[in-house]
Amino acid sequence: MSLFDRPSAATATSRVWEVGALCRAIADSLEARFNPVSVRGEITGFSRAGSGHCYFSIKDVAGQLRCAMFRRAASALDFLPRDGELVEVRGKLGVYEQRGELQLIVDSLQRAGQGALFEQFLRVKAQLEAEGLFDAARKRRLPVMPRGIGLVTSAGAAALHDVVTALRRRVPHIPVLLVPSLVQGAEAPASISRALQQLYGLAQRQGEPGVPPIDVILLVRGGGSMEDLWAFNDERVARTIVQSPVPVISGVGHETDFTIADFCADLRAPTPTAAAELVAQPRQVWLEGLSLVQQRLQDALLRHIDRQGQRLDAATQRLGRPSQHMAQQRLRLSQLGQRMRYGMLMKVQRQAQAYQALEADFSQKTQRQLQRHRQRLEQLGLRLELLNPQRVLERGYSVLTTPSGQVVSRVGQAPVGAALKALLADGRLDVTVTQPKLL
Repeated sequence: MSLFDRPSAATATSRVWEVGALCRAIADSLEARFNPVSVRGEITGFSRAGSGHCYFSIKDVAGQLRCAMFRRAASALDFLPRDGELVEVRGKLGVYEQRGELQLIVDSLQRAGQGALFEQFLRVKAQLEAEGLFDAARKRRLPVMPRGIGLVTSAGAAALHDVVTALRRRVPHIPVLLVPSLVQGAEAPASISRALQQLYGLAQRQGEPGVPPIDVILLVRGGGSMEDLWAFNDERVARTIVQSPVPVISGVGHETDFTIADFCADLRAPTPTAAAELVAQPRQVWLEGLSLVQQRLQDALLRHIDRQGQRLDAATQRLGRPSQHMAQQRLRLSQLGQRMRYGMLMKVQRQAQAYQALEADFSQKTQRQLQRHRQRLEQLGLRLELLNPQRVLERGYSVLTTPSGQVVSRVGQAPVGAALKALLADGRLDVTVTQPKLL
């Protein structure tokens, strides 16, 4: 066995770790050395799961750290975190063993230096929105085929290269007028406003000799932090944008970046390249559209010629044989006369049948009505007979009266010795009261 075949002492005594055990050991080391820990960085990839847990990363120019903020801690937030915000987080470092990833379990999160900028952004946004600068009613549609495009951006920015490349590729025939401007720093808002005003002046002089046409304006800048894009949140820039005589497209930052200029512009594009593509329908598309329109016009013309030819043939046939047309009209007139006579006959028959039915029905109804009245008269006679006083007397009752004819209905009206008359069913009796008794 050679020297190279024999294991070293370090190799012979080294430990072979299980993956999970090594992850736990690393987590224990992090727990003992760092936790709790506070970190400052910029939020990226923020998302909130249906469970209420939040997941995101914080980064700076030198690194990036994955973070998880569980629902109980997330419920204590007094603001909605957004990508690009500079924040300070406090929590505990650990290892997500299922993936072997370092992560920070966040217990608290608050805005850092950018917090004041964000609050200022919200204040300016609310003020301008209340003044109506963001109203959809004042937004204009983009021209379908602009004669010229105005461009405001930094002369040395990558956004300029992206926009020019897109326009050159898609619409090389449309002239583009660049008015360079600062897009970052304290002097940027004034510079942007001056560049826009210069393009506005040219747009308002369209038609004059030597003045390039401007039908739409692109205001673009590449991505960056909120501080980098702050010039596009300036109130002066916002008010200048809404004064534009032609539509303005804002293509500032990346897709997740929003500035006040985006809300004031007639249209927001997610990137500078997208802004260029919105006004640069490729030349081939227009050529294909023209070819399609030409084909449709040709087809429509041929169909129209065919229809007119058919109408001409039909008219020729009618003019060539007028006797046939007259015969058809006579036949139709004869048919209409027969239908009219048959209709009148049927109507007379229906009226006669209806009269006969009414006559028969009237006689029957009259007989039934007389029968009902006769029966009702007999019933009333019987009821009246039942009320005859004579029938009551025949059942054994009598009527007592005084000699003057007053009816006696109570014992108190007939004292002892009083002379009364009793009316019976077949005559009268004279009676004398001997001994009255009460029931």
